[in-house]
Amino acid sequence: MQSFRTEIENPIVEKDIVDLANKIQLFHKGEIDEEKFRSLRLARGVYGQRQEGVQMIRIKLPYGKVLCNQLRRISAVSDEYSRGRLHITTRQDIQIHYVDLDRTPELWAELEKDEITLREACGNAVRNVTASETAGIDVNEPFDVSPYADAVFRFFLRNPICQEMGRKFKVSFSNTAEDTGLSYMHDIGFIAKIENGVPGFQIMLGGGLGSQPRAADELYSFLPSDKIIPLMEGVLRVFDRHGERKSRAKARMKFLIKDIGLDAFKVLLEAEQTAIAQKTVAIDAAAYPVTTPVTVAVPQVTIQDQKAFDIWKATNVVAQKQEGYVAIGIKVLLGDFYTDKARLLADLVENYAAGEIRLSLRQNILIPFVKEELVAFFYSELEKLGFVAPGYNKAVDITACPGTDTCNLGIASSTGIAEELERVIKAEYPQYLENEDLVIKISGCMNACGQHNMANIGFQGMSVRTKDKLVAPALQVLLGGGNLGGGKARFADKVVKIPSRRGPEALRRILNDFEANAAGKSFVAYYEEKGEKYFYDFLTDLSNVENLTPQDFIDWGTEVEYVKAIGVGECAGVIIDLIATLFLESEEKIENAKASLADAIYSDAVYYAYSSLVNSAKALLLAEKKKTNNHAGIISQFDEIFVTTGKIELEGTFEALIYQLQQNAPTKEFAAAYIESATQFLNKVQVYRTAEIAKA
Repeated sequence: MQSFRTEIENPIVEKDIVDLANKIQLFHKGEIDEEKFRSLRLARGVYGQRQEGVQMIRIKLPYGKVLCNQLRRISAVSDEYSRGRLHITTRQDIQIHYVDLDRTPELWAELEKDEITLREACGNAVRNVTASETAGIDVNEPFDVSPYADAVFRFFLRNPICQEMGRKFKVSFSNTAEDTGLSYMHDIGFIAKIENGVPGFQIMLGGGLGSQPRAADELYSFLPSDKIIPLMEGVLRVFDRHGERKSRAKARMKFLIKDIGLDAFKVLLEAEQTAIAQKTVAIDAAAYPVTTPVTVAVPQVTIQDQKAFDIWKATNVVAQKQEGYVAIGIKVLLGDFYTDKARLLADLVENYAAGEIRLSLRQNILIPFVKEELVAFFYSELEKLGFVAPGYNKAVDITACPGTDTCNLGIASSTGIAEELERVIKAEYPQYLENEDLVIKISGCMNACGQHNMANIGFQGMSVRTKDKLVAPALQVLLGGGNLGGGKARFADKVVKIPSRRGPEALRRILNDFEANAAGKSFVAYYEEKGEKYFYDFLTDLSNVENLTPQDFIDWGTEVEYVKAIGVGECAGVIIDLIATLFLESEEKIENAKASLADAIYSDAVYYAYSSLVNSAKALLLAEKKKTNNHAGIISQFDEIFVTTGKIELEGTFEALIYQLQQNAPTKEFAAAYIESATQFLNKVQVYRTAEIAKA
């Protein structure tokens, strides 16, 4: 179809990239529906941007680990295909913006030369597997969770059970009971534990943020490590079949758990066990690559500003369990840095540390395995790069999503107000440079990419309207959220909505009151003692929109009058409703099933066939204008509308046919028979559809 070629040695990866190039051509020719194409490119990390005609590329970096050669490769790609800016996300990814769609396959091919993927960085799939950035070095951890996060990432990448779910699925690993990986806000979270000498995890299920945050439930207080992959496979199978698919607002795991309850979910989980090929998956942590620090002479340096160095050392140097080493935190303002600095950082880390960095959940960089005697040298070198801002992971370290800078869903500026609030803290509250308790986060909309509703002090982008119908940018102020450890948390309360320009004054009032009345308590404890109304009372006057000035209509970081402009979000994918496209997908799934059968990957073969069966049934239901909210509903409706009425003749019910995958182990014989059933079913529904069109 096209002449695109890669130099990738892995044939699976190469096929993936060539397929993207082919589908882009078909899309340009009008042979693939726009909505279907959007779903396809999202699963390849290609995300629509607020600016027309360009894409954001999300680079999937499991548990935030980046080797120096990979950082150089990402920098080269950003320079060649984008604008030389790198953005660290709150999920330990790197994003680059303003990329031409037609160049995305070659961009991806360049990244894969250093084993960097875009696959499933966006879309309705298992997103980046995140973890505590101190995994492997934390003085309090029972063991390093990195090998386990890596194993989960690799097992579910391109796995057919999680390619086209109703919504995205987020996974985290925490290396201590402090839950620094934030398991409580994930679809599934793993907290490291050891029982009777056996490494394992506390399992949290069904957490999430967004407009309706929900704390995860404890599924297991302890599960041995060789059970976590089979467990997650079962969870994904249940979510794929029973999760909402039509209403984006209800299509996350948290809503499924909320609707049916944890006990009912466990029943569904048990029903999937026969279909799961591997009942245990041993993860060989000992085989995980060992981090090897370099041996190097200590260069002599002279610190010019001892006070600045001392403050930086107190706030940015992290204790490490390996004797003689520390980790160095780099506070990256809003997660944005540039390729020129990235290359120099890669050189520094490769020559004087262990050749790797970690991206943090707060959009920062951590350099592990720095010899204690090299700390002054690192400070001197990082100072040249502008990377010695104090306050790593402290109150002054504000998290913010891109907001209206590039995101389609952004309502108000996140980055602009974040910069201003950091300026206020540095200038007026310098004591917070060393305060780890106070966490401030900002999102540009209710979807909480900046995690505002889990912060002690959170701000959410909104808009306000005056009596004269003038619209100004606004912020919802949220207070009292926090991580309580052990998989527990408190989500912030919505206290008051104020024009954005009054954000700094709101922060001053909150901090002033905290200083005067907290009496040494944590912010969460102080907030719970005072109560929501207490804060509303001293902030409510800031919500008055009858006294707005011209400046109030200009958002932070801009010089033009605010215009509320919200596009179509792409985080959760789309609903595909073209019948012909669905039949084409069913055919592709059968071909994938046959390929997996030939490769003796029988579990994958069975699931591809299952997906084809559901897809084919969905096509006819949509033609009848029926709801297709989830797979279970599609299966039951198809029997009711087509089988019991005799419109489609089957030997038995469609439910009995399709649920064979729950009743049979994924053997070669069953996989072959199931694929044949899917093929015959597709032929029948296509014949029926053709006849119905002819009647019309």
